Amino acid sequence: MSETLLDVKGMNCPLPVLRANRALRSLAAGERLRVLATDRAAVADFQAFCRETGHALLAFSEDGGVFSFLIRKKEG
Repeated sequence: MSETLLDVKGMNCPLPVLRANRALRSLAAGERLRVLATDRAAVADFQAFCRETGHALLAFSEDGGVFSFLIRKKEG
């Protein structure tokens, strides 16, 4: 399955989540968005964002200070 990439490295809270929310609006239900961020607060922010909106946080990882979040847009 293809995924859209959103690079928000260098941006601080709340911009990564706000940009991801905007990007998710343009995707069809079930499509995936990969977000790359450097803000440590993004881990808690994306967990809360997905819990509150119903999008699925499929995976997140950290490599060299860059956090990667894989989000699937909710159905409907």
